[in-house]
Amino acid sequence: MSSEIQPEKLASQLAEGLQSLDCKLADDIQAKLIQYLILLNKWNKTYNLTAVRDIYKMVPQHLLDSLSVNTYLQGKRVLDVGTGAGLPGIPLALANPDIEFVLLDSALKRTRFVVQAVGELGLKNVTVQQTRIEDYAPDDLFDTIISRAFTAMEDFVSATERLCAPAGQLLAMKGRFPSQEINSLPDQWLATSELLEVPSVNAERHIVILTRK
Repeated sequence: MSSEIQPEKLASQLAEGLQSLDCKLADDIQAKLIQYLILLNKWNKTYNLTAVRDIYKMVPQHLLDSLSVNTYLQGKRVLDVGTGAGLPGIPLALANPDIEFVLLDSALKRTRFVVQAVGELGLKNVTVQQTRIEDYAPDDLFDTIISRAFTAMEDFVSATERLCAPAGQLLAMKGRFPSQEINSLPDQWLATSELLEVPSVNAERHIVILTRK
């Protein structure tokens, strides 16, 4: 069996998944999403950026999973904390050219890849920050702060609440419904959760939306 990547197979997988998500993206944006995956797959062999080794599994587990939260974004400034290989930030930035994204990660090897990807994809609405979230001091606050990386929501809130605009929101992407984590949140935050249906991902996915009371 040939190990050569078949871009048309990836494109077909992506198009089907987007249809299931009811997420309409122009053909050129879909092509850039595939371009991003091919680049990620190439860098992953050397830099270990993601545990997903099969590029065809990256379509649902990375692209569709990231885009499943697209409708929950609000405002014009979004921060992706612990972006890793640029997830969910790069797919969301491609889908929302009018929103300004900051992709933050503390690891140089990861941000080096993200900078390369942003350049190759021609993303004008993305800034990459290589720093710890605790040390990050932007000039402006964010309307939405999102993360797939934090294990505990309590830590996510304590690390990011100072960066969130008064009427802004925090979005935590989770697997199973995190009832224990929600119960541990500070009193001033209100949590609502929704089940995400991610095509071809056979695992529970939730988005938890946190707003100030």
